[in-house]
Amino acid sequence: MADPKELLRLMRELDDQLVSCMRCGMCQAVCPVYAETGRETDVARGKIALLEGLARDMVKDAAGVKNRLDKCLLCGSCAANCPSGVKVLDIFLKARTILAGYLGLSPVKKAIFQGMLAHPRLFNSILGLAAKFQGIFTKPVNEMLGSSCSRVLSGAIGNRHFATLADKPLRTLVGALNTPAGKSGLKVAFYPGCLADKIFPRVGLAVIKVLNHHGVGIYLPEVQACCGIPALASGDMQTFEDLVAANVAFYGGADYDVLVTPCATCTSTIKKVWPTMSTGLAPATREKALAMAEKAMDINAFLVDKLGVAPVAPSQERAKGALKITYHDPCHLKKSLGVSTQPRTVLSQNPDYTLVEMAGCDSCCGCGGSFNLQHYEMSKHIGMVKRDNIAATGASVVATGCPACMLQITDMLSQAGDDIRVKHPVELYAEALP
Repeated sequence: MADPKELLRLMRELDDQLVSCMRCGMCQAVCPVYAETGRETDVARGKIALLEGLARDMVKDAAGVKNRLDKCLLCGSCAANCPSGVKVLDIFLKARTILAGYLGLSPVKKAIFQGMLAHPRLFNSILGLAAKFQGIFTKPVNEMLGSSCSRVLSGAIGNRHFATLADKPLRTLVGALNTPAGKSGLKVAFYPGCLADKIFPRVGLAVIKVLNHHGVGIYLPEVQACCGIPALASGDMQTFEDLVAANVAFYGGADYDVLVTPCATCTSTIKKVWPTMSTGLAPATREKALAMAEKAMDINAFLVDKLGVAPVAPSQERAKGALKITYHDPCHLKKSLGVSTQPRTVLSQNPDYTLVEMAGCDSCCGCGGSFNLQHYEMSKHIGMVKRDNIAATGASVVATGCPACMLQITDMLSQAGDDIRVKHPVELYAEALP
């Protein structure tokens, strides 16, 4: 159990935030979990009502409260649609921290978060070994999508079709970088994120190619740490703060103008969550973390808002011969950061494609990180709605600005037997460059 004084402090902060909810129910209209179950306890308003009695209910049935609170994608749809500006994600993350402090982490989560994730070099080494031997336990399913399934545990893991670990992570392919600013006059710190490093290094390579094309200097340390959101979403505040501190050590001493990432979740975590949830850091470390958060920017937004990449209107001739592409808005990119037009502008740079908007382009794909692990059937059902909307466009490629969404959409398309490639917008832009 965590320090009772720390739990009491968090409880007081939580109580102060809960009073802002007016119980208007606007969150019902946008919550993907509520759309599936129709239960009040699964929507933000119901969870907030539950949390008002957290101190009492935690003693009576802490596990029950935790189960209800964990049934959330943390997509931010409720917060984006809230007329009162309730900071729902802050509330839920704080409540999960309180519950984890009271109940303690499960042995599995403790081993993963505190034993591996909190130690970036060890974590990288373990996944490096896993990449070498994963072929023993997996078999390819869809060559175009690059998806695989388990040879022995398909039923146990919900018959998932997943993207495997890359043979070589991004950090091995490019090493450390520290190049000066070129014609742009700008230098960025490049934060790939775990998925772009270990599963989709092609996204990281595309970012580097595009930045080089625009004459942007790049600082990329030899090692990066996880942004911390998987640990924090499970209530592990200590590992979260350890990872923030690790990233400050890797990036905080460098001189750069913008911290660029191709991952919507990482960008949102660094920019929005680090400032509100890393209050336990040493003052000097927190100051550097806040400075990093201030500079954090999605790669699509950086290209458009900082480098001036402008939209290219499709000509009639181009529309006739171009392949169709559609775009999925990641929740953390559009709803948390307000980045929506910029990825579409980036996609317009590739003359081989014409954008066709899908129905529900900004609806959640159903991933939600740990939600996908704990509630896979619901995650899959939400994801299949997204798959149907993608397929209905007739597109040969679906683009999205979040590697986690790429994983989920790959799973859904592969299970449906679709030959639709999943790409990051910056990949399509890089393909159009010489």
